[in-house]
Amino acid sequence: MDFIVVHFEQIVFYVLATLTVAGALGVITLKSPVHAALSLLWSFLMVAALFVLRQAEFLAAVQVLVYAGGIMVLFLFVIMLVNVKGLHAESVFLSRIAPLAVIGGVLVGALLSIALLLGVVAASPAGPGLATVAGEHAGNTQAVGTLLYTRYLVPFEVVSVVLLVAMIGAIIFGRKDPEMEGSGEVGL
Repeated sequence: MDFIVVHFEQIVFYVLATLTVAGALGVITLKSPVHAALSLLWSFLMVAALFVLRQAEFLAAVQVLVYAGGIMVLFLFVIMLVNVKGLHAESVFLSRIAPLAVIGGVLVGALLSIALLLGVVAASPAGPGLATVAGEHAGNTQAVGTLLYTRYLVPFEVVSVVLLVAMIGAIIFGRKDPEMEGSGEVGL
């Protein structure tokens, strides 16, 4: 019976991983910014499903609330505030950097494949990264909270400041100056 459960979990993992990669490919291949943002939302939701599969329900909930909820709303507001049709295509820049991006992606994929084949990345349900509180292994929520507010406090605060600056920037760039109302320019 365990044999069937293990193979079922592997099949579900590969299906979810394929759907996640398909969503990520949609982000970079779809021409409409709104469709690309919806594809990113799909990818975020599939990552949350992968967290549930690994029995990390708290991280799945955070993934849905923070990324699929907050960040996607911010992206969609920015897409709606910026006049996408008025932007000029940067085809010259993209044509120069696209081969470098493809080469970099292939190299990262090859390195990850080699690491998996050599067993450097081991999948363990109770790996060394599991936090302990008072000498005992903590639950999901307690482990994330303990690590977040002890070891990763500074990066957590830096990310919160960066998100605050991004939100203020979106508000400033989206606000129109009454003097420039007729010219169509965005006021700062």
